Amino acid sequence: MNEPRTIEVLLFAGASEAADGADRVIVRSHDHITASELMKQLADQHAALAPLARRSRLAIDQRYVSADHVIPSGAEVALIPPVSGG
Repeated sequence: MNEPRTIEVLLFAGASEAADGADRVIVRSHDHITASELMKQLADQHAALAPLARRSRLAIDQRYVSADHVIPSGAEVALIPPVSGG
């Protein structure tokens, strides 16, 4: 059964800036959500993050995940924006 749930998404760098300096946002969702579904809901529920979310990666428990990865309950979820360096 797809029960309602909230997922806390940690934000860094440009993602935090796009969210007015917040270091995390809450996404309302359902159980058995995949990474790609979460990214879509993140963009839908937090419009300021939408352009950046399309170019970012999702990390679950400090590991990048594929689009079809199901996000477990209680996992640490982070939006990792593009980075550059030299």
